[in-house]
Amino acid sequence: MKDANDYKNSPRTIKYDSSLAEVLKKIIDEKKSRILVTKNDKVTGIVTEKDLGFFLLTEKIEKKLDEIPLSKIVKKIITVDENTNLVECAEIMLKKSIGSLVVKSKDDVVGILTKTDLVRYFTKTHMGERIVGEYMSPYYAWQYADSPLYKVVTKMIDEKISRVILRDHDEIPVGIITFRDLFELALKQGKYEDVLDNTDPVISVIFPRKGFISESGFGGSVKARDIMSKDIVSVDYDDDLAKASKVLLDKNINGAGVLSGHGTIIGIISKSDIVKSLAFMK
Repeated sequence: MKDANDYKNSPRTIKYDSSLAEVLKKIIDEKKSRILVTKNDKVTGIVTEKDLGFFLLTEKIEKKLDEIPLSKIVKKIITVDENTNLVECAEIMLKKSIGSLVVKSKDDVVGILTKTDLVRYFTKTHMGERIVGEYMSPYYAWQYADSPLYKVVTKMIDEKISRVILRDHDEIPVGIITFRDLFELALKQGKYEDVLDNTDPVISVIFPRKGFISESGFGGSVKARDIMSKDIVSVDYDDDLAKASKVLLDKNINGAGVLSGHGTIIGIISKSDIVKSLAFMK
């Protein structure tokens, strides 16, 4: 059995006194879903893409992102010893509903172990043992592609999810919207008055959170299809789970649609589902 030390990797870090603008840019530029936070060169916390998304969409602070301190969304880290086996690591992630563990050797942080690392381990060691249908999540959140954006964003907030599948009116999935799509839109268009619910068109990188959930503003005038990612990656219900895991890794995505024998999406298989299957290996 492999342990945390075998699959840990070097974490990306950001200083505690940084702003939300800085961590948002880092998450997008480095394509990382979580960043460790340091204070006096010691790892003291963690910030995740999902926590950042929920904060930006629900918080009513009337400030630019570079004026909001990172401390607003920093969470405590959960650590494991570097010799903790990977099944136990999966159990901890599942129990704590988290996506990463900070790996320590004695009192020193030596790396981070994420859901992606556990999926990589599963892919290498459990080929041909389980099928996708055993561990997929049968429910998935969806909206019609011609829905106004605010409906999609509101669904994300209400259901505490970071992705929504979009369908056409023949009920065929045509795209997906994730927090990262919203982040990128905010950075690209955050300086423009038509996106912001603000009278100053030159404000630097302010997240248009009111605009996204406003029926009369940006969120009401833009359709979900205008910003969706059109590439929905899918696997079959009867596919080998380890092969499906490799698809997630190769495509650098967190989840894929699961297709029935008739080619319709009947669920989602995510990295969290694969961690769950690993946790039940004992």
